Amino acid sequence: MLRPYSPSNPVYPIIWQEDTVILIDQTQLPEKYTTVEITDYQEMAQAIKTMIVRGAPAIGIAAAYGMYLGAREIQTTDRNDFLSQLEEIAQQLRQTRPTAVNLFWAIARMLQTVQETQGSVEQLRASLLATAQAIQAEDLQTCQAIGDHGLGVLPPHPQELSLLTHCNAGALATAGYGTALGVIRSAWREGRLNRVYADETRPRLQGAKLTSWECVQEGIPVTVITDNMAAHCMKQGLIDEVLEEVTVKGE
Repeated sequence: MLRPYSPSNPVYPIIWQEDTVILIDQTQLPEKYTTVEITDYQEMAQAIKTMIVRGAPAIGIAAAYGMYLGAREIQTTDRNDFLSQLEEIAQQLRQTRPTAVNLFWAIARMLQTVQETQGSVEQLRASLLATAQAIQAEDLQTCQAIGDHGLGVLPPHPQELSLLTHCNAGALATAGYGTALGVIRSAWREGRLNRVYADETRPRLQGAKLTSWECVQEGIPVTVITDNMAAHCMKQGLIDEVLEEVTVKGE
């Protein structure tokens, strides 16, 4: 049965609203849903470092907005001085998660934007905001495309599949919709999903705390299992396919 994708509680971990970045505090899930308002780059750096925001694409988006927030704080009209201070802000943001590939990519794109933009410092700031918003929009579009293309390669039988996923590769880790969980969302929308099995994912329990929470928000049937139950569930024929995002270091 076709299920239109119109959840009553869509998950967007990062929202730009009235000159403020609003983050879902992922450290509080699933016990409590709270948001954090970020108004300067030091707050954003702390949010990334403490895993209030997590997941490679989401970290990249947060860092891009952090660059813009930092640019707002620079008090100069001299282009070279502005670029020099912006590089210092970039370096502080890089240090928050040294292994996060998307963090470095987003910061590099933001710096390239201002280097290629002509005009006043105010125009440079405007270009930074536009680029951060573009990074966020592009990621959401990419996730939705991953979901729909991934749906196309799932086996045709059975009609309703039971899918296993590990960790969290969902909306909370991206701009929204998710990568591996995006495929699951698309399968649910098209009536191809029976149930999600989510590994708990030790030691931080991203599967138990985040993936399961996302599924509950949208009415997607989910069962949390311990990591060492995955092989047993496969042996018992409970799992039709495994969906997992793979990140290659250095990409």
